[in-house]
Amino acid sequence: MKESIENEKDGFEQVEKDKIIERQLRFQDLLISISTKYINADLSNIDALVEKSLKQIGAFVEADRSYIFSYDFVNNTTSNTYEWCAEGIDPEIDNLQNIPIDYITHWLDAHKKGEAFYVEDVSLLPEDGEFGLRAIIEPQGIKSLITIPKIKNNELIGFIGFDSVKKINKYSDNEKNILFVFANMLVNVIQRKEHEELIKVQEQKKEELLKNLSVQNEELNEYAHAVSHDLKAPLVNIYTLIDWFIDDNKESLDENFSNLLKEILFDVEKMDFLIKGILDYSTIDKLESEDRLVDFNIVVDEVLQIVSIPNHIKFTVQKKLPSLYGNAWRFKQVFLNLIENAIKYNDKEEGIIEVGVTDKNKYFEFFVKDNGIGIHSDYFDQIFKVFTKLESTSSSSGIGLSIVKKIITFYKGTIWIESQEGKGTTFYFTILK
Repeated sequence: MKESIENEKDGFEQVEKDKIIERQLRFQDLLISISTKYINADLSNIDALVEKSLKQIGAFVEADRSYIFSYDFVNNTTSNTYEWCAEGIDPEIDNLQNIPIDYITHWLDAHKKGEAFYVEDVSLLPEDGEFGLRAIIEPQGIKSLITIPKIKNNELIGFIGFDSVKKINKYSDNEKNILFVFANMLVNVIQRKEHEELIKVQEQKKEELLKNLSVQNEELNEYAHAVSHDLKAPLVNIYTLIDWFIDDNKESLDENFSNLLKEILFDVEKMDFLIKGILDYSTIDKLESEDRLVDFNIVVDEVLQIVSIPNHIKFTVQKKLPSLYGNAWRFKQVFLNLIENAIKYNDKEEGIIEVGVTDKNKYFEFFVKDNGIGIHSDYFDQIFKVFTKLESTSSSSGIGLSIVKKIITFYKGTIWIESQEGKGTTFYFTILK
C-alpha cells in the first residue's frame, strides 16, 4: 500500500515536471516566433510590433498588465512608454509619466546590478510610509510584479514589467531568464529603429544640403553669366579704342609707350578669354536643347575648321568615331579645349596630335594625344580646377580643362591624363553608351 502511494506520488511529480518543461518549451517557442518577427519586420511600424509582443508575452505569463519604461537619468525620472492591459484592467500609462526615480529605489538598485526586481506577493511588503514601495504599488491593484532591466551598450536605459492584478503570480528562474532575453530583443529592435531614423535624418539633411548647393550653384552660374556678359561690351570698346590709338599714332608714339599699350592689349585679350571661359563654364548646365544623336566625326571636323593649326603640327583623327546621344555644343567644347590645349603646349619641330576612341563595352574611351611639353604628375589633378594655369605667359583663361571636366561629369563619365615631361600628354575621357 505504501509503495503504491509512493508510486502515485512519483507519477504526480513527474506529470508536474513534464508540465513545467512543456510550458518552458512553449515559452521559448513564443520567444523565437517574436524574435523572427522582429528580425523580418518593417521597423516603420515598430510601435505596433512592440505592443503585440507585450501582449503575447504578458498573456503567456498570465500577467494582467505588461509595459516598458524608460529611465531619464538627467532629470532623474522614469516614464511609461508602452503598455498592454488584459480585458477589464485599467491602463496606467497616462498616470506614470516623469515619475521621480526616488520612488522606485528598490527596483532601480536591482536594475543597476543587472538583476530582475520581483515581488511575488505585494501584501507581504512592509508598511514603509506614504512614499514607500507598497504605497506606490498597492493602489494600482497589483498583487505580484516583476521588472527586468533594459541594458544597451552596458548602460541601463529602462525596464520591462509585468503586473498581476487578479492573482498572485510566481515566476521560475527559467521564466525570468526568458524575460531577460525578451528585454534584450526589445533593446535591439528599438536600437535598430533608432539607427534607421538617424540614417533617415542624415539622408534628409544630405538631400537638403545638395538641394541648397544646387540652388547656390545655379545662382552663382547665373551671376557669373550675367556679369561676364555685361563685361564683354566695355572690354571690346577698350580693346578697339587702344588699337585705333596705336594705329593712328604709330609714327609718333615712343617705343616704350607703344609697348606699354600693347601690354594693355594683351591683358585685355586675356580678360576677354577669361570672360568667354566663364560664359562657357556657366552655360554648360543651362542648355535646354534636347539631346540628339551626335556624330563625333562631324564634331571633330567642325572643331578643326575653327582651330588654327600650325603647319608644323600633323593632325590624325581615327576613322569612324561613334555617334552618341547628347548635346553637340557640349561635345564640341570638349574636343575644342583639348585640341587647343594640345596645340598650345606643343614645342616640337614636328608636332603630332591624335584623336581616337576605344570601345569598352558599356562606354567609349576617347583620347586626345600629343607629343608636346608634357605635365608633371604633381599637377594631374590641379589642371582641372577653374582658373588653374601652369604658366602665365599666354592669354589662356585657365578655364578650358575645367569646362571639359564639367561636361564629362555631366554625362557621368570620367577624365584623366597620362603624361611625361618632354614627351607629351594624353587626355582620356569616357562617355556612357
